[in-house]
Amino acid sequence: MRALASLSFMPVLSLLREILAELAVPAAAPLPPLSRPRWLRRLPHAVVCLAALGVGLAAMDELTSSYRLGFPLGTGSGFVLGAAIVLALWRPVPAWWLSLGTTVVAAVVARAHTEWVIPAPGPDWPWSTSAMLAQAFVLFLLALRLPTRVAVGALALTGLVTYVLQGLAGGPAYRSTGMLGGPSYSPTGTLAVVVFTAVVLLGTALRGRREARTQLVEQASLTAEERARRTLLEERSRIARELHDVVAHHMSVISIQAQVAPHLVENPTQELKENLEGIRQNALEALTELRRVLGVLRSENPDDPYGLGAGAGAAPDAPQPTLDRLDALVENTRAAGLDVTTEITGEQLPLAPGVELSAYRIIQEALSNALRHAPGSAVKVELWHFPRGLQVRVVNSRPERPAPPSPGAGHGLLGMRERVAMLGGTLVTSETSCGGFAVAAFLPRNGIASPDGAAPAHDAARTDDTIAGLPGEETP
Repeated sequence: MRALASLSFMPVLSLLREILAELAVPAAAPLPPLSRPRWLRRLPHAVVCLAALGVGLAAMDELTSSYRLGFPLGTGSGFVLGAAIVLALWRPVPAWWLSLGTTVVAAVVARAHTEWVIPAPGPDWPWSTSAMLAQAFVLFLLALRLPTRVAVGALALTGLVTYVLQGLAGGPAYRSTGMLGGPSYSPTGTLAVVVFTAVVLLGTALRGRREARTQLVEQASLTAEERARRTLLEERSRIARELHDVVAHHMSVISIQAQVAPHLVENPTQELKENLEGIRQNALEALTELRRVLGVLRSENPDDPYGLGAGAGAAPDAPQPTLDRLDALVENTRAAGLDVTTEITGEQLPLAPGVELSAYRIIQEALSNALRHAPGSAVKVELWHFPRGLQVRVVNSRPERPAPPSPGAGHGLLGMRERVAMLGGTLVTSETSCGGFAVAAFLPRNGIASPDGAAPAHDAARTDDTIAGLPGEETP
């Protein structure tokens, strides 16, 4: 039984050792300034310093007169109590030890005066009013800056010292002139413990509230970052689904050409036949694996509230669109309620499949955004064919009526940027002075960026000029 009892006390003793070890370490974060307004940043520190000055002056008077400690000891003790409050702003644990030790020394020295010829009921003991205020300030600041168990340990040790002074040692003897007995002092131990408990609870509650708010801000920041990262990955996944279709088409062409090639050569050698057959088999195997990947990546039936085929398209197995289907896209947009005009300039040279697909998707997303955010507006779609690439520009005028809540995902511009960055192009988006919006993109013809990573000089100049002219336009 004795062994079991000793085992049951081991966790308690371990906890007590941890608390005492933390109370022996002066490390603690200083009291932070107010975040706003800026001119009141140091207001808490100024308030505490003023309180320390008042408590210190009151303690000097009280300890010198009521406790009869004399000028050197009473004045010094009062100064130390005030200094402990200021020290608690940066080092609450040493400040707590300093305040508690000064109070104990003052109480013990006052108790040595066995005869106090003063009117009953005598001074406040063992906690004078000023000492109680100083210790309350220190405990409050300690509870604000340190864990709860440390604050509770400091409170418990303060209560234990109070009990030893008042309950075990007893107060100073009192003998009035011509009268024996009577109350020797006004006991303040119980009141002091109640006040200290209240301030520790208040400080702990404020510290918990501040930590919860900090964690909430950090969690909100992490959630926003995670949402942005997830949105980016969704856009890249959608682009990857579409480009997989392009790659699958090329793999099919390779397989067919490898099968037809032997028939185009008179008396082909056996080695040539074997090599072409190997190319065809590798292409078929790659195509089979690619179809499996497509089955995982392709969405089953993506939403398209405006009938424009936004996203991956209404039909999962439909071929990816090119600029040849631009007229159908424009007609669907007109049927949805927008006045759309198109203008194509320059010699239409062949474009890489990925470039045509990206150009189509950029126009499609820009028209969808106009439907969502600019109902009743007039939209102009412009295509400029240059020797080095294609420039796309979509401008809408001011909306005729307020836009309803958007059913879209809200990251169309992000998808445009990803497409353009993938091809090494440039994208510019801006509002116009008439209240509309413009999207302009330059895509290299082969989907390969120029060596310096920018669009060709004359094409980039064309893009900059058209975007620079947007604020002066009143109609698209």
